[in-house]
Amino acid sequence: MSKRKNKPIVAVVGRPNVGKSTLFNALAGEMISIVKDTPGITRDRIYADVTWLDHKFTLIDTGGIEPDSKDVILSQMREQAQIAIDTADVILFMTDVRQGLTDADMKVADMLRRAHKPVLLIVNKVDDFNKFMADTYEFYNLGIGDPIPISSANRLGIGDMLEKVVEHFPEPDGEEEEDDIPRVAIVGKPNVGKSSLINRLLGENRLIVSDIAGTTRDAVDTVVKYNGKEYIFIDTAGLRRKNKIKEELEHYMIVRTVAAVERADVVVLLIDAAEGVTEQDAKIAGIAHERGKGFIIAVNKWDLIEKDNKTVNEFTKDIRSTLSFMPYAEIMFISAETGQRVVKLYETIDAVRENHALRVQTGVLNEIMAEATAMQQPPSDKGKRLKLYYITQVSVKPPTFVIFVNDKELMHFSYTRYIENQIRETFGFKGTPLRFIIRERSEDK
Repeated sequence: MSKRKNKPIVAVVGRPNVGKSTLFNALAGEMISIVKDTPGITRDRIYADVTWLDHKFTLIDTGGIEPDSKDVILSQMREQAQIAIDTADVILFMTDVRQGLTDADMKVADMLRRAHKPVLLIVNKVDDFNKFMADTYEFYNLGIGDPIPISSANRLGIGDMLEKVVEHFPEPDGEEEEDDIPRVAIVGKPNVGKSSLINRLLGENRLIVSDIAGTTRDAVDTVVKYNGKEYIFIDTAGLRRKNKIKEELEHYMIVRTVAAVERADVVVLLIDAAEGVTEQDAKIAGIAHERGKGFIIAVNKWDLIEKDNKTVNEFTKDIRSTLSFMPYAEIMFISAETGQRVVKLYETIDAVRENHALRVQTGVLNEIMAEATAMQQPPSDKGKRLKLYYITQVSVKPPTFVIFVNDKELMHFSYTRYIENQIRETFGFKGTPLRFIIRERSEDK
């Protein structure tokens, strides 16, 4: 059975202007994972996928701080630290050698020290190691270990920093969970009924095994047995929050969502039937789409909607147009309150998960492609016509295909989508995104 590898999450905490976004850019480089045609993805960098040597991790920025007074900075830094403690495997606490040690740094360091999570103390803007090295020593006073000097602007010391970061990642081949239990993240805006849904799923199935203790993150994972099969539900709702700073809330929600989605095979986006699909829903959906997860949209509180025979169709049309970048998403109408169609969720999860891991034989794929190109001729430009030589599936979760062509430039997005639709027509692939990699090779091969 294949072992499961969760991509570790590294969160950055620090005062304004210590250089968090410069570090972000240095690490993410051009690899930043914003898909151009995905609406609703926040353009400000909240998270980025980083690959260093053979390690992959997700870097999360825990939130912007509006610097207007020391008190506000401190309360917002505490909020950030809390987000990092709740969601990350490793925390980078970033300070600035030029500004020196501040009171806010001391207080946040106290919080981080008590969290029992690996914290690395990063001292930024050490643009000249000889000149500024002595100034980094005062940061020992924070009591969270050795200061790691870097300059994100000049890309100095970043390799050494990353070496220390990956030391804290869990061993990939150690005691990992087996990969056969579906992991399902229930995501959505606040108050759409995530907790009620989880409670309803538990209620229907009294055989609740346990909350899994010792998961690295504080999200509560719940194991549910249904029809003799186990499912793990990752709940982003049940977080113990002492104070809610309103403006931070959306940012907080996005960070929590990234953390939950990262660990799931299938994502269930809960939408409030009364509100319809909102921009915030599109953001959350964008995260799952970008990360190639199986996807189900569950419209909750459906029992409260006045219905006529057009309601479902109109609602579906509305969702499809707002989330036009994921036409593959499965849509269900449920009520966590009354339990209406909640049990059907298991069936849908099973089906989506199967599609997410589906492999198609190369011969069949090439037949579909040959038929598709015969029906609709590939585009040409300045007398040169696109030729598609060969297609093969290279991986699953999500299903990923490589198409060999004579000229990459000629393979327009719309033609790739046309090929995708032909494959979907044959195999369905409902609920899962498909990825296509276009490779060039010369005529004679």
